[in-house]
Amino acid sequence: MVAKRHTQLGIKSEAQANLSMRFLRALFNFASGQYEDSKGQTLIAENPVKRLTQTRAWYQVERCQSVIKQHELAPWFKAVMNIKNDSLGKNRETIRDYLLLVLFTGLRKEEAACLTWANVDLQNKILKVTDTKNYLDHTLPLSDFLFNLFQQRKASVVNEYVFSGSGGIGHITEQRKQMAKVIQESSVTFTIHDLRRTFIAIAESQDISTYSLKRLLNHKMNNDVTAGYIIKNVERLRDPMQKITSYLLKCIGLEPSAEIVILPTKKRTGQNIITLDV
Repeated sequence: MVAKRHTQLGIKSEAQANLSMRFLRALFNFASGQYEDSKGQTLIAENPVKRLTQTRAWYQVERCQSVIKQHELAPWFKAVMNIKNDSLGKNRETIRDYLLLVLFTGLRKEEAACLTWANVDLQNKILKVTDTKNYLDHTLPLSDFLFNLFQQRKASVVNEYVFSGSGGIGHITEQRKQMAKVIQESSVTFTIHDLRRTFIAIAESQDISTYSLKRLLNHKMNNDVTAGYIIKNVERLRDPMQKITSYLLKCIGLEPSAEIVILPTKKRTGQNIITLDV
């Protein structure tokens, strides 16, 4: 039954078929350790999803590597900033700010959506994510751009969530409609996780140290003895965070890509030299 269902799901999406069976495997593993008979023996002797491994039936799915390219960031940003509230949608700008936060922090989809004001410290310019994928609290410094974004959102707080849901209930859960508008207007196809991958790609291009990069992404440093001696001070991430933000803003066009220096030019006419100030 497991093998048959896996094949059926694979017709539509091989990646989704694998993911579904991983969930099922996790449920059986939990139940195997949780439920016992009167003699202390597990009620589930074997995980049926094991069959996929034994028969080498798992689909070989390449990991997605899509990102927003540098030349696409400007039209993407312009389209995002065109998301405005109106009489038909009063929560559109919340989705706009949510998309910007993910791009400028690399947070995962749910980590950003569930962010609460209790975990945003504007005085010290930091934010903290508590419900993370690896169960480790994730603290990040706010760049100047993000600090201004949070200040603007703070002026119109609806509930405990930074990105409140429609009607002020809970947090945002649906962004696809506004994302589709951005894709149509900018001609840049993207997913929420593409924004995280874009942040990672730019961070790597800025020669940020491996340890700082892993901490910015809240990746575990398993089996790394050196990492255990590094002091986890969020202030050490402030310069790398600002560096990534500045590069993004240059790609978007909000900051100059280089310092422009005006130099005098000289024009020779006969034996005379005329200096022109440009």
